[in-house]
Amino acid sequence: MTDPTHPSANRRIRSFVRREGRMTDAQREALEVLSPRFCIDPSDAFLDFDGLFGRSAPVHVEIGFGMGQSLIHMAQHAPDNNYLGIEVYRPGVGHLLRHLDQQGVGNVRVACADAVEVLERNVPTDSLAALYLFFPDPWPKKRHHKRRIVQPAWVELVRSRLQPGGRLHMATDWEPYAEWMREIMQSAKGWSNEGSMDGYAARPDYRPETKFERRGLKLGHGVWDLIYLRQE
Repeated sequence: MTDPTHPSANRRIRSFVRREGRMTDAQREALEVLSPRFCIDPSDAFLDFDGLFGRSAPVHVEIGFGMGQSLIHMAQHAPDNNYLGIEVYRPGVGHLLRHLDQQGVGNVRVACADAVEVLERNVPTDSLAALYLFFPDPWPKKRHHKRRIVQPAWVELVRSRLQPGGRLHMATDWEPYAEWMREIMQSAKGWSNEGSMDGYAARPDYRPETKFERRGLKLGHGVWDLIYLRQE
């Protein structure tokens, strides 16, 4: 395993590739019609979360929400929280917007942008109650490990944006990536691990079990949740 504390691990390399894929007519229409209601256009200014959501409430962020199933689930089951989803995959954003509208979910806002840039430029320090990273691209080939989003610099950035006591929850179905995450977090300062003796946690009810996950579990594939709290 590549040493995650090596200086090369901190170089700014994008953890994603923009693969637009096919967009359905419904997704395209949702983007055109619903973006003004749900989407934000990040600039270089910090976000005013109270103004953005029209209320003061704990702010939770999900990075790379895919088609948005977990984000909708969390927002529906915790209506007293505000949720910001960040995703570069426009068909997924369109899919999410359509379902937010159909299901009357009003406590979600969306940024179709690079999550690291949004965290750096737009999210104030000490402002988030929780940040979620569910099933990020594991970049399994060793030469691609530098593209993994979970790196020491990213962990420190997330810590600076979380409130004291704020939660970082990561999940992956790729065991080597789970070990990578755990190793980096063990080396990071200012965190407490909420998992068991092996460092992994049971899946909380707020993270829904996806169809992909259920299929993998039936085939004997594992899923690893890692939950950490920011210390003072």
